Amino acid sequence: MFSHKILERNSSLLLVVSLLVVSVGGIVEIAPLFYLENTIEKVKGVRPYSPLELMGYNIYKREGCNLCHSQMIRPFRDEVERYGHYSLAAESMYDHPFMWGSKRTGPDLARVGGRYSDEWHREHLIKPTNLVPESIMPGYPFLMKPLKVHDIAAHLKANKLVGVPYTDEQIKNAKTDLYAQADPESDGAEDVAARYPKAQVRAFDGDPETLTEMDAVIAYLQVLGTMVDFSTYDAKANLR
Repeated sequence: MFSHKILERNSSLLLVVSLLVVSVGGIVEIAPLFYLENTIEKVKGVRPYSPLELMGYNIYKREGCNLCHSQMIRPFRDEVERYGHYSLAAESMYDHPFMWGSKRTGPDLARVGGRYSDEWHREHLIKPTNLVPESIMPGYPFLMKPLKVHDIAAHLKANKLVGVPYTDEQIKNAKTDLYAQADPESDGAEDVAARYPKAQVRAFDGDPETLTEMDAVIAYLQVLGTMVDFSTYDAKANLR
């Protein structure tokens, strides 16, 4: 029988055995993920981001918004009563990377879509203290600059490579859809709504003449938590 005294007295052997045990455990946990058809239960309504929402997601990530705002409501009564139905894994299945966050300097944003008007979001992003005097959030007035969109089709292709189910039609029309979502008078506005169910089409920054980073960020914020119809769920009952 192998004696533990040998391990305890030989640090090099202890390190090798420890690495072996950790490696075997890691393989047992990770390997099944590569051959299982699906590790996340799909939920009706969850779809890939539209091109404009995806650009907003990228800017949100670029500015580090997830460092102060989480996007994961835990299944605890106090969180559900404050923020809404607890987060489902499927809601972030197309996020690369996910935006769950690790702290809440500001409130959780998992259900912020539709809670405030576009005008509120615009003013809040430009100068937060105008709407929330006690806020310590910095202002982002520079988001009113034009949005760079030259590589949006390639970006959808890259997401498709990692499992986001963008269709060839969506990729082909990515740039057109991006502009159309921020201009309800455009010829492609109806096509955006058809390709991306529940996509909101309007001038998010208030100016349909210019597509800005502000348009993208607000479009992203306004879609958070709106894809799944939670009126069919009773979150409080699920916590009993």
